[in-house]
Amino acid sequence: MAGKPPATDPIQDAPQVSAPQHAAVGLPAITHALRISQQQMGVRRTALTLLRVNQKDGFDCPGCAWPEPDKPHTAEFCENGAKAVAEEATLRRVTPDFFAAHSVADLATRSGYWLGQQGRLTHPMYLAEGADHYVPVPWERAFDLIGAELTALDSPDEAVFYTSGRTSNEAAFLYQLFAREFGTNNLPDCSNMCHESSGSALTETIGIGKGSVLLEDLYKADLIIVAGQNPGTNHPRMLTALERAKAGGTKVISINPLPEAGLERFKNPQTPRGLAVGTALTDLFLQVRLGGDQALFRALNRRILDTPGAVDEEFVREHTHGFEEFAQLTRAGQDAQETLAATGLTTAEIDRALEMVLASRRTIVCWAMGLTQHKHSVATIQEVVNFLLLRGNIGRPGAGVCPVRGHSNVQGDRTMGIFERPASAFLDALEKEFGFAPPREHGLDVVRAIRALRDDEAKVFFAMGGNFVAATPDTDVTEAAMRRARLTVHVSTKLNRSHVITGARALILPTLGRTERDVQSAGEQFVTVEDSMGMVHASRGRLRPASPHLLSETAIVARLARRVLGPDSRTPWEEFERDYATIRDRIARVIPGFEDFNARVARPGGFALPHAPRDSRRFPTATGKANFTAAPVTYPTVPEGRLLLQTLRSHDQYNTTIYGLDDRYRGIKNGRRVVLVHPEDARERGLADGAYADLVSEWTDGSERRAQGFRVVHYPTTRGCAAAYYPETNVLIPLDHTADTSNTPAAKSVVIRLESAERD
Repeated sequence: MAGKPPATDPIQDAPQVSAPQHAAVGLPAITHALRISQQQMGVRRTALTLLRVNQKDGFDCPGCAWPEPDKPHTAEFCENGAKAVAEEATLRRVTPDFFAAHSVADLATRSGYWLGQQGRLTHPMYLAEGADHYVPVPWERAFDLIGAELTALDSPDEAVFYTSGRTSNEAAFLYQLFAREFGTNNLPDCSNMCHESSGSALTETIGIGKGSVLLEDLYKADLIIVAGQNPGTNHPRMLTALERAKAGGTKVISINPLPEAGLERFKNPQTPRGLAVGTALTDLFLQVRLGGDQALFRALNRRILDTPGAVDEEFVREHTHGFEEFAQLTRAGQDAQETLAATGLTTAEIDRALEMVLASRRTIVCWAMGLTQHKHSVATIQEVVNFLLLRGNIGRPGAGVCPVRGHSNVQGDRTMGIFERPASAFLDALEKEFGFAPPREHGLDVVRAIRALRDDEAKVFFAMGGNFVAATPDTDVTEAAMRRARLTVHVSTKLNRSHVITGARALILPTLGRTERDVQSAGEQFVTVEDSMGMVHASRGRLRPASPHLLSETAIVARLARRVLGPDSRTPWEEFERDYATIRDRIARVIPGFEDFNARVARPGGFALPHAPRDSRRFPTATGKANFTAAPVTYPTVPEGRLLLQTLRSHDQYNTTIYGLDDRYRGIKNGRRVVLVHPEDARERGLADGAYADLVSEWTDGSERRAQGFRVVHYPTTRGCAAAYYPETNVLIPLDHTADTSNTPAAKSVVIRLESAERD
């Protein structure tokens, strides 16, 4: 039988700390996953549900975007995937009685963990202006409220339509179609906060803002570099791919400020040897300083240029542009001491990395937020591309760029047109297909949307999934901005903090989850998703919906569009709601690569989207070739006595969803307000292990932001660097602290000082 949700917030005043672990997964992962699943779903439902995760006739995991192998294992899920499924398929329910018992003011005092543990939302809920409690509202009344507010705006650009990465391709396509037919490109999404830097860098250099490798390429690689990524927690099924690659002789270099258990040793729970011994994954660990990755790859590139025969001259000559300028800048660039200062590494470590690079004919570089959330992130990723181009490692089997995405369809949403800066060709195709003129002026990304709300330039905020308030930077500024809106609307499966930080009026619209059966008037439907490597496949839920009052995301968008756009719209919204295959037919005519969509996605495993650099070494850039870039090397500088903070996830967490209060691999139990600091840095500040401190960020305009009461943990991070969990530390990130070009919040390089504090 499933357990009840906690009645009160658990006390976290004394986190227990032990030594960090040096191996990931194994029997503890099985035990923990099954315990959480049983608590949320009960034994029978756990068995029925988990065995359908990531299967060809099942549903796509609502967690990460790692691809499925061609022949998935019977248990093709990881510990954190099981937690994500359990949270969605839970038997716990948040009914109107819950909202009657809890005022919005009361809910605003609760932790995100407590809110999420209450269970699935069951009814549309409405918070009237000046009211203390949400009350149930009929769906048609909810659409009328939204429609009245939207049509009363002075301009469509006073509305913001946000998207979270779990939205299906079908719902995302309709959502952007509605927003643009309404008249705005204000379509910020969670990509703005994570891999926007990757898209910006890759679009300029190789012509497409996605990775160039497929899962099979990892098994063919001679060398895989994993930079700024913690797959043991964030993409655990990636460890299986690395294990298989290692068995074939692949070498692995991991680059990170923190040692991570998952990259040290993987104990595969699906084999006896894996459980008993495991596989050592990393051959060389480069413990780089926060923000030092660009300097490291520039140093490697200079050594490659200086090594006779190391550059693939034929590839460079035939397929690239800008090599001479890049080579000149690189050879005249930073000296050895500057490289060591920027990276925190030794010359011997960099030389050893070079040996492994030169011994590899096929190299893949994987990365995640550790590279994308700095001021100089775009330049850093461009330097990674330079590194691969030098030796012809794009468009070759077993080689290429591999940005590892987070949410399970975040890449698909962008493909479907969820983007505030759409390409003209995409808008032209929409206009041709649907017979209206889409707006051409660029819209708002996440950071600009917060500014617009703050400055009363946006009045309505509509979120398709996600937890915007908890995910975004500068928490106090963001929450104040949201409260200035006339109306805030959230399409959600579960309760979260964004539901209690509201505009003058607010709506919560409950929706189906991935695990649930979606039946429309034409019969049972399925949706599609795109994984991190550009594979598109179907997802079919099988569970009975958590409530008869739920609508699918697709139905919500279609009904809202009919209410707002009225009979003048030529778009067949009712037909789209009735039968999702009709949406896919339109996608096939609008978006290149989706031709014959319905037939191709019906095949088990789906299909791969075309990728010109990978498939034929064609680069759809302005020059028609892959572009070397020649950006100056930069890295964060920190005033005397300060540290550089990175915000990160715990192991019991997926983005802003908190599954529990432990971070098993890092040795943290029953607490999230901890700050990981190198022992010498802590001692210099008079902070013993177990002491408490406030974290105070310092911004260039002299402003300060404070996060109070963090337990200091002496931890083997890079000197001068610290780490703490988000969303608790998002309050420290200034809204204007963003990456050049991509405007992504620079959450991995926040200058802080530690002030001794009493334990609260």
